[in-house]
Amino acid sequence: MKCVIIDDEPLAIDIIESYIKQIGGLEIVVKCTNPLEAITLLNKNKVDLIFLDIEMPNLTGIDLVKALDNMPQFIFTTAYPQYALDGFNLNATDYLVKPIPFHRFLKAVTRAKEKYELENKSVSKTDTIIEVPQANTQDNFIFVKSEYENIKINIDTIKYIQGLKDYIKIYTSESDKAILTLSSFKDILDKLPAARFIRVHRSYVVNIDFIKALQKTKVIVDGIQIPIGDTYKDDVVKRFGV
Repeated sequence: MKCVIIDDEPLAIDIIESYIKQIGGLEIVVKCTNPLEAITLLNKNKVDLIFLDIEMPNLTGIDLVKALDNMPQFIFTTAYPQYALDGFNLNATDYLVKPIPFHRFLKAVTRAKEKYELENKSVSKTDTIIEVPQANTQDNFIFVKSEYENIKINIDTIKYIQGLKDYIKIYTSESDKAILTLSSFKDILDKLPAARFIRVHRSYVVNIDFIKALQKTKVIVDGIQIPIGDTYKDDVVKRFGV
């Protein structure tokens, strides 16, 4: 994978570069301390992965991501943990807080490589495919892959699902932490009973059992206000008769 390091601190760049050399499988195309120059370089060079600081002069890492039309995978490397939610909402592959331990860096790169392979490698006829059994009409659970394991989720516990470009976040009643998995809405909806779930927005699917209230432009699920998209308003009205 061709990668770029963008950080206004040369020492931080040196540390990431040393980690990359230990791991292998990554080629550093550009190292840059100026985020404005980085935009020009990214437009001229095809890259697969960016290691990106957030707090930088002239332009933050978050603004840089928003400024690019075709953003490759990126991993935030920052000393500021408070931006983590913003990072994942921008579909960051991972979010590393400085000082970055090597094992945590390795985990982030492994995740990036897995995503890269899924997006770029077609399965040949000689490949052996091991599939996790999908839910049938009698099953009350699904399996989703999260990081390095297939997690079993009881359908009854799913409150709502949020889409983040190539990923989805599944919120359940069993944990305050969402389950992040590389999937599309179509794939996940194929596993769920249509009678119990409804898509209310291009980025949200909700479990009808957990809806506490309906408003004109939003549904309330466990105290969370989820927007109703214009495209889905008619479906919501027909479903609930309101």
